[in-house]
Amino acid sequence: MSNFRSPVGIAALVIGVGFTASCGGGSTETAAVATSSDVTTTVAASTPEAAPVAPVDACVTFVDSLTERQRLAQLLTVGVTGTADAIDIMAREQVGGIFIGSWTDSTTLANGEVPQINDAAAVPPMVTIDEEGGRVSRVEDLLGTDPSARETAQTMTVDETYQMALERGRGLRGLGVTVDYAPVVDVSSQPDDSVIGDRSYSDDPAVVVQYAGAYAQGLRDAGVQPVIKHFPGHGSGSGDSHTGAVTTPPVEQLIQTDLVPFAQLSTTGVGVMVGHLDVPGLTAPGEPASISPAVMSLLRDGVGYGAAPFTGPIFTDDLSGMAAITNRLGIVAAVEAALVAGADVALWLTTDDVPQVLDNLEDAVATGRLDAAQVDRSAATVAGFKGAC
Repeated sequence: MSNFRSPVGIAALVIGVGFTASCGGGSTETAAVATSSDVTTTVAASTPEAAPVAPVDACVTFVDSLTERQRLAQLLTVGVTGTADAIDIMAREQVGGIFIGSWTDSTTLANGEVPQINDAAAVPPMVTIDEEGGRVSRVEDLLGTDPSARETAQTMTVDETYQMALERGRGLRGLGVTVDYAPVVDVSSQPDDSVIGDRSYSDDPAVVVQYAGAYAQGLRDAGVQPVIKHFPGHGSGSGDSHTGAVTTPPVEQLIQTDLVPFAQLSTTGVGVMVGHLDVPGLTAPGEPASISPAVMSLLRDGVGYGAAPFTGPIFTDDLSGMAAITNRLGIVAAVEAALVAGADVALWLTTDDVPQVLDNLEDAVATGRLDAAQVDRSAATVAGFKGAC
């Protein structure tokens, strides 16, 4: 798109500004401003000290270089069928991320084709995947089999878990993956083959914190960003959100168990995925967590469940293929609802509806349904998480 600044152009905008790994982190530098001797003398005579120059955040500068539609596109991560589909959506709309699913042509990763996708983008997208180990694996044919979370906690030490995640993360990074929707931090005693089941490390929150924390650290150290899930806790839910509405125990109970891993791990550089969960005492009737302002506020502020404020990106669970949300809203309305509620990244499974979604989001900003400043903050958060600034 002609108005989208290239990475070189973006870099030119921030000469003299220290880049950071994430928005607001690290130090910044100010550039000296050349003035004539007359002006310098006048200023020195009238003010004993020059006013400090406010630091400029590289992620804010990045967002300022984008059009409104481009900022909104950075908040979308969509499933692709293969390399051609990914290149096409990058060329047309420059979405912020792509999702490698079970339906994605395996040659995208196996043949090292992710650089072709990056080349089509002014800013490379997040390349995201569900790779938990056990029965949720997208790369076992390429990288081998890892045990499920429950088996890991039963048979391996925490350090061995870190080493396993480090190795898997390096393998993913070598394939071009940059974000993994893992580890699962749901606290559960469900049977192995239930919706969470053996995807959970334990029914003991302390064990979940130890093992999931080690797994997330291993991924990060390998250069892959972890996204813990499913906030505020799917481990004791009433069913499977793929097939219908799921109700959790009341929020007061979640605070004692399910929310403990999120409180302990949300400050470790992870993203957080919010599930399609009805939470008594927290969500409004018929409003799952993924589109609930109350849930987003609980996570972002940390107030009420003993957590620090969360400054990383908030991802939705899939908005187009899970009945807990699709029985209530179509994709266009669901994406708007999620972003209005406070999510930073709306995730769904195909590229087909991206133009229509963006048209609607532009209208939402123009009419005030979606706050433009909130869009800017989310776009900066996403940019920092994926290393674009």
